[in-house]
Amino acid sequence: MRKRILFFTFLVVAQSFFAQSKPKAYKSGEWLRFDMSYSGFLKAGTAVLQLKEKNLNNQKVLHAVGTGKTTGVISWFFKVEDRYESYFGIDKVQPYLFKRKIDEGGHKKNRHITFNHKKNTAYVQDFRKQKDTLISVNSPQDMISTFYFLRSQNTENLRKGDEIKLDMFFDNKSYPFKLRFLGHETLKTKFGKVKTQKFRPLVQAGRVFKAKESVTIWISADDNKIPIKMKASLAVGSLRAELDAYKGLANPFEIVVD
Repeated sequence: MRKRILFFTFLVVAQSFFAQSKPKAYKSGEWLRFDMSYSGFLKAGTAVLQLKEKNLNNQKVLHAVGTGKTTGVISWFFKVEDRYESYFGIDKVQPYLFKRKIDEGGHKKNRHITFNHKKNTAYVQDFRKQKDTLISVNSPQDMISTFYFLRSQNTENLRKGDEIKLDMFFDNKSYPFKLRFLGHETLKTKFGKVKTQKFRPLVQAGRVFKAKESVTIWISADDNKIPIKMKASLAVGSLRAELDAYKGLANPFEIVVD
């Protein structure tokens, strides 16, 4: 009996050790910049995603800020200036506050969403319409925290067709969301060849999950799990985003050596 107790104690300690030794995919100070283009040749704009540790209501959280804007010729016809912010837990990816301020060709929105996970509510403040709404939710992610939640998942043993599921809160409603694994692919980048995992996001429309504008995302297959390339197929051509610069990664960025 004593040997059995010692054995089970060893298993618990070992499991705890290995769980803690798994490196986190991101950390405070991470900064990513993406070049956006139309069909891979016409520069469309830039997007930046950065992460810092902050205090929110006397609690330490991670603050992610995503900004995007059109540049060059594209901005003459369609000007975009977007800013997204998410405050979420350090140990558990759980959003507390989400901010969205966008101007997309004159289509403007300015909203704050405060999540109360004890009461399962989302308090939506629409500053343009001067309207506040309280909505019932159940463990949702916002548009930005979704990205970090997915990066926190173990994707090493995924098989083609496997899906990661969650609920994503957008505007004033929670939507079932899936990320479907499409397989592995090695991409040629400005940094060298990078092994990636390929995914397709699916958003529920009615009772059916549909590919949102046929978006495909390539994520680095190392411990960072950062986006290397994103592509959205349009009626004519495609919109692409490719990693252009980075700093402050939590783990080494792995490049394939020939």
